Amino acid sequence: MAHHPSAEKRNRQRLVRTERNTSVRSAVRTAVKKARTALSDGDRKAAEQSVRLASKALAKAARKGVLHGKTASRRTGRIQAALHKLTNS
Repeated sequence: MAHHPSAEKRNRQRLVRTERNTSVRSAVRTAVKKARTALSDGDRKAAEQSVRLASKALAKAARKGVLHGKTASRRTGRIQAALHKLTNS
């Protein structure tokens, strides 16, 4: 338990940031899951739109520091490669 004012403030900040990061991470996971579902269904139009939204969500999460930059890049690359494979087959 925090006993000093500065420690109490750090604890309040931690709670706010944890809640925000959890929300952003959850939204990213949902966007990526929707993109993967659209890719596996084979619907090219829906897949293009959902991959675009997932890429945007990943980039935003990396920019805010919720995800590591290389993690976001790797996930974006993988769903983009799957989209490319779908559109060229």
